[in-house]
Amino acid sequence: MQLIEVNDSSTAKEFIRVNVLVNEANPNYIRPLDKEIYDVFNPEKNKHHKHGETKRWVLKDGHGELLGRIAAFTHDKYISRGTEYPVGGIGFFDSVDDQPAANALFNVAKDWLRSKGMEAMDGPINFGDRDKWWGLMVEGFEKEPMYGMSFNPSYYERLFERYGFQNYYNQYYYAMNVDDPLPDRFPERHAKFAAKPGYEAKHISLKDLDKHAKDFATVYNAAWAQHGEGKEISEEQVLKLFNKMKPIMDERMVWFAYYKGEAIGMFINIPDINQYFKHFNGRFGWIEKLRLLWMKERGVCKKATGLAFGVVPKFQALGIDSFMIYSSALLVQGKGWYDTYEMGWAGDWNPKMINIYKSLNAVQSRRMVTYRYIFDNKHPFERHPVMEYK
Repeated sequence: MQLIEVNDSSTAKEFIRVNVLVNEANPNYIRPLDKEIYDVFNPEKNKHHKHGETKRWVLKDGHGELLGRIAAFTHDKYISRGTEYPVGGIGFFDSVDDQPAANALFNVAKDWLRSKGMEAMDGPINFGDRDKWWGLMVEGFEKEPMYGMSFNPSYYERLFERYGFQNYYNQYYYAMNVDDPLPDRFPERHAKFAAKPGYEAKHISLKDLDKHAKDFATVYNAAWAQHGEGKEISEEQVLKLFNKMKPIMDERMVWFAYYKGEAIGMFINIPDINQYFKHFNGRFGWIEKLRLLWMKERGVCKKATGLAFGVVPKFQALGIDSFMIYSSALLVQGKGWYDTYEMGWAGDWNPKMINIYKSLNAVQSRRMVTYRYIFDNKHPFERHPVMEYK
């Protein structure tokens, strides 16, 4: 076997190709867009390069056939709550079903991370935000992956655990049919806030993205940045994201709650664009963009997915979440726009979010795992601490 560093266009293409080779036998596999993978490792496209380094390798056998791939990351802002030692990351791992091959990949990543001062590695994770390619799929192979979701053969769990990785935390997805009736407390809480002066829930207008970017930043910075699981986000950053998403956004699926005109909650959902991308085989040129717009117009995508959810702390535990969700249900249910709804992952360290999912009578649809491997047994292994709410 030979490990080859990815350092030119030829090896970068091989890095992409490995993922296709190990997954193509699974009819549920959807190839990610090549450009999105390339962009992760492009300092001009990925802002996280300001805070760390990446390195990639492919593994080949003696005949030059591809066996696997892996990437390793350092990031000075990578948050690993409760950890006193520096932790790096690995991601984009793929391998044939062969432990020595997997070990070779894990070892080269570990050695490089150790050379950078790291004392442990988490993975598989992304060199970027947690909404994409985060965690190893261990349950849910019988369904197509949603956009940005890691997808891998089932034997990967064995490869990780035999190497010595330990379950740092589980990531749970929940799903439901769009037209499933919601429990009685949802219409009751909706009626309560609908009758109170100053409260309202509204879906966005694509014509007012500037305003909604401000609303998003207000809620996000109050509801999430305080927990240490993310840094504050600016209106400019949100607007840039919204403009990028605009071609696929459905304004009927993006909701905010307000009190006296001030945003106090958000319920952000989008069509699962993997239902478009599965037809593109990794490409996204002008032909694919035209096809996407045509499919969107025809209502081809019947799956929706949760992107972000939060309530400003002052208004938590009052029922604002039910107010937003039921407002959305009143508009969306029974229209035939979408059939299924799958929420973004919630870590087992975030029981409040998991309870919200369960309150919808949603059913667990998948489980991913973020693993940790501590170098040289320097530190005792501890699972991710449970989130504390203020």
